[in-house]
Amino acid sequence: MALPLILLGAAVVSAVAASELKEHQKKADKNRRLDSNKTIRDEFDLHSSGIAKYPSEIFASTHFAKIKPGALVCCGLGGVLDHTGILIDKDTIVELHGSGLIKAISPQRFLKERSGNEIFVACDAKGNALVNDLIAQRAIKQIFNYQEYDLIKNNCHRFVWQCISGTNAELTTFHQLNKLFSKYFKQKIYWDKWQFEKRF
Repeated sequence: MALPLILLGAAVVSAVAASELKEHQKKADKNRRLDSNKTIRDEFDLHSSGIAKYPSEIFASTHFAKIKPGALVCCGLGGVLDHTGILIDKDTIVELHGSGLIKAISPQRFLKERSGNEIFVACDAKGNALVNDLIAQRAIKQIFNYQEYDLIKNNCHRFVWQCISGTNAELTTFHQLNKLFSKYFKQKIYWDKWQFEKRF
């Protein structure tokens, strides 16, 4: 008898969380115009996570990313986590694979064996990928190198942060990466869908 009640409780919690995320996404899309000319001036100005719009396949907006080399990209992993990489061009993403090998792969391969069907790009309020000239160069230099992969201590998020900042900071989660990335660019992050050819 307890199992049906537990399942009912889980369904209610999931529905509430989904409703809150949907409302957050709507509000973020509405506020884009206000944010489009703003930069974050100080730490008190910064949204707690740095994210104005989360990557979401369910509640995605109609805004699409304008990609550039060096863009931070992500996709779903296991329905709970996010996998990140650095975009080099429209056909190439550099990632730290679970084997520890740093690979240059296609967008289609980036999604293969992952739960997500979409790739999202970290953008400003106008939909422009947040980049600088060094990010893609740092990622390219790492191709075919090997790092001791660890889900907690040395994962894809830590690797992309090395490419972005040129530093080897300890970070584990997608949340931590977003917070650092937002501070680095002094912008709130809008995770917009990337329209690319999905040929498998």
